[in-house]
Amino acid sequence: MRAANPRVLLMNPNSNAATTRAMVTIAARTLRHVQGWTAPDGPGLLMTMDLLATAAEQVAGAEIPAGIDGVIVSAFGDPGRADLAARLAVPVVGIGESAALAAAKGGRRYAVVTHTPGLVDGIDALMRASAPGGAYLGTFLASGDALALAADAQALDTALLAAARRAHAAGAEAVIIGGGPLGEAAERLRPQAPCALVAPIPEAARRLLSLLQDIS
Repeated sequence: MRAANPRVLLMNPNSNAATTRAMVTIAARTLRHVQGWTAPDGPGLLMTMDLLATAAEQVAGAEIPAGIDGVIVSAFGDPGRADLAARLAVPVVGIGESAALAAAKGGRRYAVVTHTPGLVDGIDALMRASAPGGAYLGTFLASGDALALAADAQALDTALLAAARRAHAAGAEAVIIGGGPLGEAAERLRPQAPCALVAPIPEAARRLLSLLQDIS
């Protein structure tokens, strides 16, 4: 049965295969059979809205393997999710929308913490559109160069945690660690977070599993 043993495709719109493997590992804690897809070209880290738009085209036009029951688009801007969903007869969820719904639950005040300043406008628009019932406080940026932080887990964690504390001080009751490639950092930071921490990949996996159970 689909709900008992779904086959899920996790799509990484970044071109870093190691990041795909890490994200698949996280999603597989909720979904037993997760297959990874990595963007065939482009940057290893999406850092601008133009790059996000290009990634959206790749996701929307990607060939989906036969037998897939559901898809997770695992970049925080959910690039190509809507167009891919329109093509397919299976559920397609994005980690950004899924995280917003979880963070805003019960009308909580929430914020996004991330390390890519070039994506802030897109993040803010997605958050407001995805969970209009929540009180979105905005994006709080980790201090430092995104590529340098991505290459240094300790520096990344320190910078993200400092941004999470700023968000909490500004009134956030929940913070989203905003980025597919930040999935491992989100798991590491959960015990230290100053308020509820929302990790987008697990939220997307749980949401997709629920959708699959509903239609089985």
